[in-house]
Amino acid sequence: MVRFEQGLFDRIETLADKRNCKPSDVIRAAVVAYLADSALDATSHRRLARISEFLQLAVDVMISEQYPEYRERIIANTDKRLEQYHGA
Repeated sequence: MVRFEQGLFDRIETLADKRNCKPSDVIRAAVVAYLADSALDATSHRRLARISEFLQLAVDVMISEQYPEYRERIIANTDKRLEQYHGA
């Protein structure tokens, strides 16, 4: 069983009337859409994480090979900015 605040249920009923269906059909469609978006979000998150890891490794290799004298300074500045902008 699912309970809704009256105002929210009124909106669901209004939408059901416009679509010529039952409120349960509107709720079911909303749940299906939400779950589909959640799966898409997870896939997008994994893709962004993979791209981020690739870029980090690629830049680290380039810096290590071409500019090794700057690597430690870059890491120190990265840590400083991480704390400054993200509090970590």
